[in-house]
This record gives sequence, C-alpha cells and structure tokens, in this order.
Amino acid sequence: MSGPAAQAGPALQVQVWADYCCPFCHVARERAAYLQEHHGAEVEWFPFDLHPEYPEDGLRRATLEALHGGRGFDAPVRELAAQAGLPYRPHPEVVPRTRRALELTEWARDQGGGVHRALHAAIMDAGWRDGRDITRSGVLAEVADAVGLDADAGMASVDAGHWAAAVDDSTRWARAAGISGVPGMVLDGRLLISGLVSHDDLDAAVRALRDARE
Repeated sequence: MSGPAAQAGPALQVQVWADYCCPFCHVARERAAYLQEHHGAEVEWFPFDLHPEYPEDGLRRATLEALHGGRGFDAPVRELAAQAGLPYRPHPEVVPRTRRALELTEWARDQGGGVHRALHAAIMDAGWRDGRDITRSGVLAEVADAVGLDADAGMASVDAGHWAAAVDDSTRWARAAGISGVPGMVLDGRLLISGLVSHDDLDAAVRALRDARE
C-alpha cells in the first residue's frame, strides 16, 4: 500500500465518533493511525454517548458479563486489540459511565493547540491500558493534569454543565447520519463506516472515494 507521500489531491478527512467505554473504539485508534500512515488522513474524534442508561457510578462488570453469557464474552474484541498491538486491561470490576470524560474532552477541544487529541488518547490509555475507573472525577483530573491541562478549570467547567450540549449534539448528529453504534467513521464527509472494519475494508473505501474524485 502506498504511503501518504504517493497520494495526490487534498488530504483525506476522517471524523470518528467514539465512546471511551467501547472496546471497539479502543481498537479503532489503530485503524485511525492506519489511515493516517497509509492514506495521509487527517483524523478528528467526536463524542458519542453510547450508554446513557449506565448508572452514574458505572456498571458492575459482573452485570455486563451476566447479560452477555458470562466471563470471557469479550474474547473476540480482546483478540482484535492484540492483533492491533493494543493493550486490553479494562477495570476488573466496573464498566465506566463515560459522560463526564466525553464532556471533559470537549472542554479540551475548546482549549486549542492539539490538547484535545492528547487528552482523548490519555483517557483511552487510562481506561484500556491502565485499568483505571474513568467514571471518577479524580481520575479524569489526574489524566488531564498529566497532559498539561488545567484540570481544576476543566472539571469545574464540566461540573457547571457547559459541555453537555456539545456531547448531546454530537451524539444526535451521528445517530441522524446513520451511526447506530461506534466506532463510526465518516470519510471526506461522504462515506459512512459504522462499526470496526479491517484494513482491507478501509483501503477499499479510500479507493472508492478517490475514484469518485477523478
């Protein structure tokens, strides 16, 4: 596959809707990196509130396991993460309610300077690499501080409800566009990919878009 230097025309624009509690969204980080490396894509992440029904302090992992057939139900996505070279070590007891994390990341977007991307990656790492409970305000504040943000200001802005509408609007837009589950990708504002797909599928989608440009 040719690298970005060999691709003619404007850069491929990729928008990705995701939620931090979604393991497939975690794996989608590698897919986004693949598009950047092999197709010169410019990637931007947007919030999708996947489980607004979860309790405010998160869902017990045992409850999720019972709903999906017991321990080991996540073996397929665990394998996908391994194939992508990503860790898969979620919190052993809690599936996080990620609403506050999504809102904090929208606050970071407003700060400019690329810190939105840094915070997005750091929250993903906290949840899937480090096994931290990203439901917790204290955890989110530590993560924000670690990427150089004013964590107190960010959490205060979230507590004040300043970013609730941004998350709601983003989720509503994605659903209206046909994204019923995440990750959801929109390529060049024209091609929707709902769910996690393979590198081959991504290559085919990019070829179709570039053929349509000619």
